[in-house]
Amino acid sequence: MADRQKIVYITRRERFNAAHKLYNPNWTFEENENFFGKCANHFYHGHNFELFVTIKGIANPDTGMIMDLKVLKALIKEEITERLDHKNLNEDVDFLKGQLPSIENIIVAIWEILNPKITNGKLHSLKLIETENNFVEYFGE
Repeated sequence: MADRQKIVYITRRERFNAAHKLYNPNWTFEENENFFGKCANHFYHGHNFELFVTIKGIANPDTGMIMDLKVLKALIKEEITERLDHKNLNEDVDFLKGQLPSIENIIVAIWEILNPKITNGKLHSLKLIETENNFVEYFGE
């Protein structure tokens, strides 16, 4: 077999707990309640989020790795989970200020933070699980 470099994908999972509410301040209370339902609760609601960060690339022949997962874990912890864990996403998170903290908006904001910091390999995708039935994936498009 020819010595060919293969692109592989490696994923790190991290978890964080956070509260938010979905509420558009330009709408009436009734419009928010009708559209967002329980998610517009004045007192917020919480989730146990799971974040999957997938890097793609060619394994370094000296290490057999695209990126050291200890480095990726530390990067995610410093840049994302420490800033989100046990926070109110509407009030406490600087990179979400001025936008509804829907999982769609959260995942794009996470991408914008992590993407320039991945130096070995390339950020391929993010997956954010909000509940056992609701999750979002993002590929930087």
